[in-house]
Amino acid sequence: MAMTPFSDDDEQGLMNEINMTPLVDVMLVLLIIFLVTIPALQHSVNIDLPRASSQPEAVKHAHVDLAVQADGTLLWDGHAVNDDELRARIAEAAHATPQPELHVRADRKVAYERVADVMSAAQAGGLTRMGFVTTPKPRG
Repeated sequence: MAMTPFSDDDEQGLMNEINMTPLVDVMLVLLIIFLVTIPALQHSVNIDLPRASSQPEAVKHAHVDLAVQADGTLLWDGHAVNDDELRARIAEAAHATPQPELHVRADRKVAYERVADVMSAAQAGGLTRMGFVTTPKPRG
């Protein structure tokens, strides 16, 4: 009689059980990993920190508005100044404590060279904080 793959013979029959050995090995390895790492996660140092209440600083820094008009005219806080007066006022502002921030408002039609001259004078005079003021574009 010929043996078929699905015969009832014990030597050639299919295995009906799941092999649990690899599953048990994986579970034991995971158990060891968790047992080793959990104490390391819970380790901490208890210290008694000082308590203080603080409020955010609401001090506004002083600033100076310097407008450069389209024709090159300079306005220091709304008052017209020439180049010599500008250098004198920059030097005075540079020695103030705290030093004010220079807000430069340049007309879009002014020559770049004029704005560069103003920036150069501010740097040479000792003003270290400078910002440019622009008008936001309308949303639409």
